[in-house]
Amino acid sequence: MTSSSQRNLLGLPLDPCSTRPLTGFFRTGCCETDATDAGRHVVCAEMTAEFLAFSARRGNDLSTPQPGFAGLRPGDRWCLCAARWQEAFDAGVAPPVVLAATHEAAAEVVDRGALLAHAVDAHALN
Repeated sequence: MTSSSQRNLLGLPLDPCSTRPLTGFFRTGCCETDATDAGRHVVCAEMTAEFLAFSARRGNDLSTPQPGFAGLRPGDRWCLCAARWQEAFDAGVAPPVVLAATHEAAAEVVDRGALLAHAVDAHALN
């Protein structure tokens, strides 16, 4: 299943990131974006304990359950704001990236090489 006509970092149709938990700015399971998505929630990342702790320290606690949100655990996939992924990269705690589910717009905010170097689906490059 792929999402609409939006493209991933590989130039192919955008794959879903996660439906459990349901992610994406539009809560479609995909890291789709448009002009209303000021945070650019376009990087599909696999959560790590290090990243979740980093994000909480930066004021965005993604692991504590809230009404309507069960909280994320290591291994969950989530559409991150590109700028937050870049902050985590700069701090040495960037979570792995799913290229097929990361929107091509991520490369407008984050260095494409950094994203490729953190790919869990690097085989997709071949």
